[in-house]
Amino acid sequence: MTLPLALVALISAFGSSFQYGYNVSVINSPAPYMQDFYNKTYLDRTGAPMDGSFQTLLWSLTVSMFPLGGLFGSLMVWPMVNNCGRKGTLLINNLFSIAAAILMGTSELAKTFEVIILSRVVMGIFAGLASNVVPMFLGEMSPKNLRGAIGVVPQLFITIGILSAQILGLNSILGNAKGWPVLLGLTGIPSLIQLLTLPFFPESPRYLLIQKGNEEQARRALQRLRGREDVDDEIQEMYQEDRSEKEEGQFSVLSLFTFKGLRWQLISIIVMMAGQQLSGVNGVFYYADRIFESAGVASSSIQYVTVSIGAINVVMTLLAVFIVESLGRRILLLAGFLLCSASCAILTLALNLQNTVSWMSYLSIVCVIAYIIGHAIGPSPIPAVMITEMFLQSSRPAAFMVGGSVHWLSNFTVGLVFLYMEAGLGPYSFLIFCAICVATMLYIFFVVPETKNKTFMEINRIMAKRNKVEIQESKELKDSYPLGKQEEKKALSSSE
Repeated sequence: MTLPLALVALISAFGSSFQYGYNVSVINSPAPYMQDFYNKTYLDRTGAPMDGSFQTLLWSLTVSMFPLGGLFGSLMVWPMVNNCGRKGTLLINNLFSIAAAILMGTSELAKTFEVIILSRVVMGIFAGLASNVVPMFLGEMSPKNLRGAIGVVPQLFITIGILSAQILGLNSILGNAKGWPVLLGLTGIPSLIQLLTLPFFPESPRYLLIQKGNEEQARRALQRLRGREDVDDEIQEMYQEDRSEKEEGQFSVLSLFTFKGLRWQLISIIVMMAGQQLSGVNGVFYYADRIFESAGVASSSIQYVTVSIGAINVVMTLLAVFIVESLGRRILLLAGFLLCSASCAILTLALNLQNTVSWMSYLSIVCVIAYIIGHAIGPSPIPAVMITEMFLQSSRPAAFMVGGSVHWLSNFTVGLVFLYMEAGLGPYSFLIFCAICVATMLYIFFVVPETKNKTFMEINRIMAKRNKVEIQESKELKDSYPLGKQEEKKALSSSE
């Protein structure tokens, strides 16, 4: 791990992924004060109080516009990263966040709640782009022995963003009648920092060489990121990847769905991204406050318990950073989904019996914590890493666009449907989540390969066998690649 690589990972994740997490959680604590603002503004305008059903509609829009914007942002990934580059897309994306932060921060002064709803859409677009581009950018810059660990860093910063919003949203800090506009407006600061610092770091070397055809820039970027002069092995690997997929050209989403050579990769990312969101993580967080209350936690203390859960989420994701390269991707995914499915099953039992058996409410708390640990080590961070690894340069942007769309559509669906599920099924809702966890786990066990410490071409060959297609052997291809500058010097010196 070199200093430039560590810095670019931290700046990218803090400026982008952190804000995704922050905006997932930021409106939870100040919700009553924001709703009072909606009511007061409406009363000042019309002279009549806001109807209860209309207030519910406005608040539902405030919450749901974020994942809907995330879906729109995911649909922009493919054209933007191909035309503007990975780093260029992140820099442009900051403008969405800064604009939304200014609008939300001044909404109370302007006496308009409509801009909050609009800004939630804009922040969703920002998050949709960030959640796809940052893993792609960092995955393409990382050496194969660190790709998993660095690939988990964006998810780590998402959890840190959630925890930061929970802490700043405490009633004693900014989660109050005076502080909520500041709480919402703070989201622009990480973007401003990224906008000022990221230009000093290199673009993705794979993008520079394979898509822009600029070996000199790609070589300089690699030398800076690796901290050494000799990077010919990676340059040759990129040429190999470029040559092996030259005939297909750049993949659009449509061609991705119709190309036999990527069939199982595409199915795998759809299953993993859908399983990540449909496994019930939002439902568990929604139920958590009620579970703690039933266990005797005072209402005034619940927000502090919520912060402690956010801290557990951060710690376990940090653990995933350190163990993903030693244990591998598959084992973390399988263990994570297994723990989530078991937690959902036991939680269903505990919630049904907590009125008759006193200690069941404490078992419910254990289940919530176990679920969060399971999701943090596997289902949350690993799928985005797998998208980077299972696709080559020409198909990766389209794959992230598909994976991101599935992620945000599933997120939006759970948000829309869970309240109705909970009203109709009660605690049995978690049995549905349990079934989804088990189904996703079985698919991963039988289909998804281990990608730890493998080059993109090695992973491509593994999947080619499953897709029953043939790819050219690397030895054949290597003879036709341009020599890197170091190899040219070696060839010249040996001929003298």
